[in-house]
Amino acid sequence: MSLPCAIKLNAPWLTIDFPEPLQVLSWAIDRPGFVEAERLVWREVKNKDLPIDLDVRKWLLQQLDEKHITKAVTLLTSRTIEKYVVKHATIEGVTALSVVTAGLSNAERVGKRVDRSGKDWGTINVAVVLDAGLTQAAMLEAMSIATEARTAAMCDARYKIATGYATGTGTDCIAIAAPEGDTCFAGLHTAIGEAIGKTVYDAISHAVSDWMIEDKRHDYVSQSYAE
Repeated sequence: MSLPCAIKLNAPWLTIDFPEPLQVLSWAIDRPGFVEAERLVWREVKNKDLPIDLDVRKWLLQQLDEKHITKAVTLLTSRTIEKYVVKHATIEGVTALSVVTAGLSNAERVGKRVDRSGKDWGTINVAVVLDAGLTQAAMLEAMSIATEARTAAMCDARYKIATGYATGTGTDCIAIAAPEGDTCFAGLHTAIGEAIGKTVYDAISHAVSDWMIEDKRHDYVSQSYAE
């Protein structure tokens, strides 16, 4: 497999088409867990799209059917879809592509909760596509590295909420896509782990910085993001 994948923006949709079917691990509302997929999809939503009594999954499946989108893993975001961020990294011949959308209107600090009832919803959505063939165990480790990179980027952004500095949002979702293979490890000592960590950290830092600049409800110390 070669990177980059084909990234297509057609608001309110964003699609990452793979050159071949890949194994995908996520907790997405659509096709969570370990699945085979041909693409990753974002659907931008606003509060009016999701009334409190709506069956969100049923609504999303109808949306996908109307767009004839199949064999996909789909993420929902309230972030303006055009604000997505893409980063690449190649470490020792291993390439990782990260695509991120980020909004912090329902930010949380891990281990504590803020009452978000009746408030706006935001989320950090992360997709990582790898060209290295991984076992399912390595996919789980890759997920842990992407999550660690998300949290590190959030800590460095120093977004203050009532319970401390935010470490994420209450509705974050991460998807890892890779070919099936024999590589058993994807931790911080590996080229795979380094590539994942770099792209996710850089993409989230960039996306969060953009959101904080646009958000008019708070005053922030200027932050520079990693290139």
